[in-house]
Amino acid sequence: MIKVANKIMKFSLIAAWKEPQQRHKSYFAIMAVMVLLVGIFNSWNVALSIVCLSIISAVMTLGLNMQWGYAGLLNVGVMGFAALGGVTAMLTASPPVAEAWRAGGWQIILGSIIFVGTILLAIFCYKKTSAGMKRIGLMGVVILIGVFTARYFFTSGKGLVEMVNPIQTGFLGGLNLPILIGWPLGGLVAGAVAILIGKIALGLRSDYLAIATLGISEIIVHIFKNEEWLTRGVKNVTGLPRPVPYEVDLRTSAWFKAVHDVIGGNIYILSSNFIKICYIGLFLSVLIVLFILCERALASPWGRMMRAIRDNETAAAAMGKDVVKRHLQIFVMGSAIIGIAGAMLVTFDGQFTPSSYHPLRYTFLIWAMVVVGGSGNNYGSILGGFLIWFYWVQAEPIGLWLINVTTFFLADGSGVRQHLLDNAVYMRYFTMGLLILLVMRFNSAGLLPEPNQQKNNEEQAVKAT
Repeated sequence: MIKVANKIMKFSLIAAWKEPQQRHKSYFAIMAVMVLLVGIFNSWNVALSIVCLSIISAVMTLGLNMQWGYAGLLNVGVMGFAALGGVTAMLTASPPVAEAWRAGGWQIILGSIIFVGTILLAIFCYKKTSAGMKRIGLMGVVILIGVFTARYFFTSGKGLVEMVNPIQTGFLGGLNLPILIGWPLGGLVAGAVAILIGKIALGLRSDYLAIATLGISEIIVHIFKNEEWLTRGVKNVTGLPRPVPYEVDLRTSAWFKAVHDVIGGNIYILSSNFIKICYIGLFLSVLIVLFILCERALASPWGRMMRAIRDNETAAAAMGKDVVKRHLQIFVMGSAIIGIAGAMLVTFDGQFTPSSYHPLRYTFLIWAMVVVGGSGNNYGSILGGFLIWFYWVQAEPIGLWLINVTTFFLADGSGVRQHLLDNAVYMRYFTMGLLILLVMRFNSAGLLPEPNQQKNNEEQAVKAT
């Protein structure tokens, strides 16, 4: 099997060099060989987990690639939209806590209704009164009375809910629906929030847009960490139902025992690997559907219009294109895809952990995947999702191996050798920076650049020679 993997790797490298138009096939073949080698030399459970998380990352990169690669929108709030998708999946699948609802749930609902009603009434007063002190006074009275009334009901209800068995629950719970329903709902919620954010932030210039989206995503995560009545905060929501069987049920089923008798090996490892394969099937079906839709959108007149807006907004506006509307449209679409990926990730983890959402994992890595893979190219986004996540997971084991190989001549008790081994975890940061640096140095458009960009690069290379 190792010899076959080596031949595939060699053939793929040669094909990628000789046929630039078919590079995506060669690169994906190389990635398959790399995952295969992890399964052979390390663990198939680790290899399958890498595939699962790589697919989820690839879905996120498709959403970000729509925003940046299609339209040039600098969204640095990926973390917030992933968290919105995750909390939606959690609230969809979690069972409702009846005691919490009886204690203060309806007070929270009443306070929320009063708050929304206050906003609508203030808007009505603004539109129906003329400018002056009368408008200011009327709106001030409406806002003060409404906010304090809503806060009274909401705060009292929140405290009562969070005191209901806080060790196990302490929140209202969810809808107790199949968690797969939470995937499209996660996309809808993330898209709805993206409309509000887009209305506020999309008028900003690219660098200010990046700051605004990053700040808003931090606000979203901060809310999830502190509003225990909604998400249990840092106490996390665990034990979410699965869309696939449980290992215990598999090991007691007659058909799985028959499969184990044929395959052999450890039944516990086999059941765990089978669950990972089931997840891969679910995640891969979502990725394929979204990829096909993204490819059709990119090749359509709408896709050409978005690229024209990206390349020159002034010229596109002069041709009668509504740039603001199109930016909002693609911002919402990309955010919805990221929300779906966030719901998929919570499903795979089986829990919702607000404290795990941080920019390094859910913003920087996703951006690295798009940049390294190739912005504007859906194949490149998926490749970047697999490549970056693979190196992020395997950098530490590879670092340990390299340190052991290069320091074999040192004694086991050597301080230098032990220091290097203790700090092998930082190899992932070194490897990630080196990988990005090499790609940017030798192919600034990514491994699989946008077709037009790739053609321009090849023409420039020919002229240079």
